[in-house]
Amino acid sequence: MTPLPIPLQWTTGLLGLGIACAILLLIRKDSLHVRHSIWWLTVAAGSVLLGFFPRLVDQLGTLLGVHYPPILFLTMAVGMILIKILTMDIERSRQERALRRLTQRMAILEARLPDQHQADDES
Repeated sequence: MTPLPIPLQWTTGLLGLGIACAILLLIRKDSLHVRHSIWWLTVAAGSVLLGFFPRLVDQLGTLLGVHYPPILFLTMAVGMILIKILTMDIERSRQERALRRLTQRMAILEARLPDQHQADDES
C-alpha cells in the first residue's frame, strides 16, 4: 500500500507554521531581536496564507492583469528580498557610522588621558 501524497498546499502551509514557531522560539531565547522578527513573522504568515489558499495568487494576478499568475508570486518574493537586503544595508551603515563615532570619541579621550595624568601629578 502506497502512502497518500501530501498536497503541496498543506506542505507550504505547514512550512509557514514551522517558520513561525521557529521565529517565536528564537525570540523567546533572545536570539532574535523583536524588531527583526516582525519581518520573518510576516514571511511566515504569507507562507501559511498562500499555502492553505493558493488561489489567492491566481485571483490577485487576474485582478492586476498578469497573464501567468504564479510569476506574480515570484516577482513579489524577489521584491521582498530586495527590500530586506536594502533595510539590512541601511542598518549596517547606521551601525558603522555609530562605531566610527565611538572610535573617534575614544581616541580623543585617550589623547586627553596623558594631559589628565600630568595635571593630577602637579596638584
